Amino acid sequence: MAKKVLIIDDDIDLVESMANLLEAKGYEVYTASNGEEGVETAKAETPDLILLDVMMTTKDEGFNVARQLNEAEQLKGTPVVMVSGVRKEMNLPFGFEPDETWLPVKAFLEKPVKPEVLLKTVAEHVK
Repeated sequence: MAKKVLIIDDDIDLVESMANLLEAKGYEVYTASNGEEGVETAKAETPDLILLDVMMTTKDEGFNVARQLNEAEQLKGTPVVMVSGVRKEMNLPFGFEPDETWLPVKAFLEKPVKPEVLLKTVAEHVK
């Protein structure tokens, strides 16, 4: 049975390219274009991994969604990998590190992500 990956991102072109790449490697891919839709889809589909953007309807939406996903009972233990360009967009002099409470994700990848890095990260964290 194929592993399920949910991509939560509002960049349609990026979502399409990531979905095509993952599907070519045998993953079953679901998508959502904002945090609310993403949480609903995650609860309905119980993916094996979630790829999550930060900046969607708000500049920090992904951070809040990561915490919501972590608190949802049926999603406990589902790995979340953040894929974002927030650091460059906001000109932040620091990166982000996974944290149990504030940023409960397994990894943080900067956009643009090279296909081989995305595939390696997904393979490492898919449950």
